[in-house]
Amino acid sequence: FGLKDYKKKILFVVDESVSKAHEQLIPQIVQYFSNEEFAQLMPEILVLAGGEPCKNDPRYYEEVIRAINEHGIDRHSFVACIGGGAFLDMVGYAAAISHRGVKLIRIPTTVLSQNDSGVGVKNSVNYLGKKNFLGTFAPPVAVFNDFQFLASLDPRDLRGGLAEAIKVALIK
Repeated sequence: FGLKDYKKKILFVVDESVSKAHEQLIPQIVQYFSNEEFAQLMPEILVLAGGEPCKNDPRYYEEVIRAINEHGIDRHSFVACIGGGAFLDMVGYAAAISHRGVKLIRIPTTVLSQNDSGVGVKNSVNYLGKKNFLGTFAPPVAVFNDFQFLASLDPRDLRGGLAEAIKVALIK
């Protein structure tokens, strides 16, 4: 058994609303990794509630940590998260505090997260009623912005995200 025989593992964590809006997403992930030699997809793909509530309730990041532990995800493996900004923050926090940092892949699904949290280094959860009270700074190993996710956004959310991107660009 040599290092060349070692197959990295990848655990996917998907925002529940993204999974519902893109019904073929999980089957597509499974299909892609069925032929992939680089990494072994873990049989459990976590689907958890997203949005700000996932940062307020410890059971969400504890569920990610449980899966990291049970599937033997280590510092040479990956956690890939697909969702909006709050979801990426929460999963990133769980990955960052497990084994002193598991490699994180972020796949942001909103305009705001594709422009902000998806490419940032902050990982956090709310605690004791304080926003982002627990957190880390750990850059993701990769960020994939897939514009197909934006097609399923509510028009109001799409406009709001675009307005925020324009505002940030104007300020800079």
